[in-house]
Amino acid sequence: MKKTGAWLLRHGLEQLQIAFTYGIPGVHNTEIYDELASSKHIKPILVTHEGNGAFMADAYSRTTGKVGVLVIVPGAGITQAASGIAEAYLDGIPMLIISGGIRSQGEFHYQLHDIRQHDLLAPITKATFHIKKHSEIIETLYKAYDIAIAGEPGPVFIEVPVDIQLETGVVDSIPIYKPQAPVELSSEVIQTIKSAAEILVEAKQPAIFVGWGAVDTGTIVQTIAEHLSAPVATTLQGLSSFPANHPLHVGMGFGPAAVPAAEEAFKQCDCLLAVGTRFAEIATGSYGLPVPDKLIHVDINPQVFNKNYQATVAIEGDAQQVLPELLAELQQLSPAKNYAELAGSIQDNKQRYLTEWLAHYSNERINPAALFRELRALLGDDAFVIADDGNHTFLTAELMPIHQERHFISPTDFNCMGYAVPAAIATKLAHPEHIVVAVVGDGALLMSGLELTTAANYQLGIIYLIFNDGELAQIAQAQQIPYNRKTCTQLGVVDYSGLSAAAGCEYLQIKGEDIITEKLQQALTLVRENKPVVVDIAIDYSKRTRFTDGVVATNLKRFPLKTQLKMVSRAIYRKLAG
Repeated sequence: MKKTGAWLLRHGLEQLQIAFTYGIPGVHNTEIYDELASSKHIKPILVTHEGNGAFMADAYSRTTGKVGVLVIVPGAGITQAASGIAEAYLDGIPMLIISGGIRSQGEFHYQLHDIRQHDLLAPITKATFHIKKHSEIIETLYKAYDIAIAGEPGPVFIEVPVDIQLETGVVDSIPIYKPQAPVELSSEVIQTIKSAAEILVEAKQPAIFVGWGAVDTGTIVQTIAEHLSAPVATTLQGLSSFPANHPLHVGMGFGPAAVPAAEEAFKQCDCLLAVGTRFAEIATGSYGLPVPDKLIHVDINPQVFNKNYQATVAIEGDAQQVLPELLAELQQLSPAKNYAELAGSIQDNKQRYLTEWLAHYSNERINPAALFRELRALLGDDAFVIADDGNHTFLTAELMPIHQERHFISPTDFNCMGYAVPAAIATKLAHPEHIVVAVVGDGALLMSGLELTTAANYQLGIIYLIFNDGELAQIAQAQQIPYNRKTCTQLGVVDYSGLSAAAGCEYLQIKGEDIITEKLQQALTLVRENKPVVVDIAIDYSKRTRFTDGVVATNLKRFPLKTQLKMVSRAIYRKLAG
């Protein structure tokens, strides 16, 4: 039979049950977009910028557990999308990137968009493929999908030349997709799990640290924590892996960059069970975690073991397979402990920290704790919260409890600003019945704010909370502490009401704490009418998060004494000199 390459690609995506694609049509992919328009199962979403399209594909994967798909042009489309692709790569998020390609046959050189894009993408993808003939398309698409979701997930790239899309080619058959069977745990791994269980039950105060790799295992982690009477801390991504309303949840991190509930609960930890985390820089508060000598590390990627912290026992495997085995072993080896006293201490420390925040004088601006307290009270547990990159990220992590798995997402290890506006769009498209709230710093909004037009065009009821303080707060604070001055972190004046009107969004403003509840209720009413709402918040950033203070202190200690003295003396001199 004969089929065009574009038809084959569309058919393959349908077999993979892809619901959305994100991107922009151009010279080299109009045939693909024409086929997508004919699909009864796939909805192509037009974005304003390919980087935002990559953030959408990433967010779709994170909030659904499926695979987001980016369809873009080669060359400029690839370079524009690279930041979002790299974010997915470093955060372990599956993604398919499909681009058109220059003509595979022809007499001319220096074609439009002709760059070595496979070389460019090699460091930020798990694999890349260049289609040479029609018969390769569906088979390659299935292979790319399997690679994207296998092991530690990540993005995979496929280039389909424009002439192959357009012209018909002979294919012997059109295969159906057959999902890969999960790899069973080996007897060696099971024996290692038994050894880990023995160490955990012998520990006086075991504790648990979960990352994104533990997502979808929350119920089992809860049972393990309750059995061991173990506090549970998370990474930033891992906030979606363990519910904050569980009595053993302590917050993000557990070292000097963590909230008091975490720091106190982990003080006597003599054995740590770490699941689905690479102990990367943000997760560890710049490598400041006081990891005990006994570390049991579970991860699907064996390359992460013993990189930053030495493991006593390293267990290679999917947390969804490893943890049920571990729980069974624990239940055989010991009875469940009573965790009431520990839970009470955790709750007291959480309440004291919130009280400390609420008592902070915000000088007529909005206290973040007051805002998040009201927001949490108004939202159901099934609301999605997306935080962009910036000071607001860690305020959200410390002050906004997340109650369900996959209901909080944020750029993490690649740390891209501009993530939340487009990510909220993909989240709302995938979960139209749920409330979606994006927490966006004013600096981050300036990077991707025009994507608000996409939210309006598709009539998506999303609440965009703009934390407006007029500067790049996270870096400004990091400058102020050691330098006692700020450089290139103050933003210009922006009329957010005008921006909202131009984009087709509703606009609300919160300038006083007495109207927080009223304005948030108005926003919730508007989004239920399928209207995106920009809520301009005069946020107070004068109180630093525990994360910021902890990271600065940890990094300062890491410097040689001479450098420490230089930085401290410079800051003191500048303060005295005004």
